[in-house]
Amino acid sequence: MYPFLISSAIAVAVWCGLYFGDVLGYGWSTFVAVLSFIGSQFAIGMHFQKKVKAAMGEVQSIMTAGQKRLQAKVQRWQMNPPGSVQAAQAEMMRDTKVFVKDAIAATEGMRKYEGWVPMMKRQIATAQLQLHWMVKEFDKVDKLMPLALIFDPQMASIKMARMQMKDEPVEEIRKVYDKAVRRLRYNQNVLPAALFSWILVKRGDADGAFKVLTEALKNSDDPVLKQNHEHLMNNRAKNFSNTNLGDKWFSLMLEEPKISRPRQRMQWR
Repeated sequence: MYPFLISSAIAVAVWCGLYFGDVLGYGWSTFVAVLSFIGSQFAIGMHFQKKVKAAMGEVQSIMTAGQKRLQAKVQRWQMNPPGSVQAAQAEMMRDTKVFVKDAIAATEGMRKYEGWVPMMKRQIATAQLQLHWMVKEFDKVDKLMPLALIFDPQMASIKMARMQMKDEPVEEIRKVYDKAVRRLRYNQNVLPAALFSWILVKRGDADGAFKVLTEALKNSDDPVLKQNHEHLMNNRAKNFSNTNLGDKWFSLMLEEPKISRPRQRMQWR
């Protein structure tokens, strides 16, 4: 909004100065005014895009630093296992909430650009949705979902996972899936396809899941999709599993990774 108004004002001023100042005729004055409008729009856009990029870099720095602290704690636990796996998981979640809260606060600082950068409000909503999702604040996720930009397979998968949590109709989930995979490049469809086929299996539609994977494998050679496709082809739906996708799968919050305490070595005297 603001860039358009400023650029329009500049263009009008340029036109008036050139035409009424008898510098150029009507046509050339209009041409130069249009160029000044485009040029000022571009300059203002570039200026604020740099500011937004720097702000997003700050958010990413907060997340990276927080994740490094978590990794260091996990490494210490590998050397000296905690007494309770559940207590360790709870502590990890508390630590995650601390740096996620800081990251959300940093995104709030980007609201000053809402009038300067197109769709800034929706970009902020998308970033905050992903942050709230990390700490399972699903009520806040639901509020942000209508504003968020579903622009990549990860965001589409988050939306589908939330719809599954809320037991929404499978046909509504299918619409999100179909839109998400419509123009993806090779192997970019892995997470949405793995998720949607898992949802169908959970809802008792193994044949539908098989069809989804059959179609998905035309644009992917992912081993997890291939293995699940084989299980369904041989009527082994109980063996269907996406756990080999690792963190990508568990980040959708539909299954918890199995954590086993390391065995303590016997020390011989």
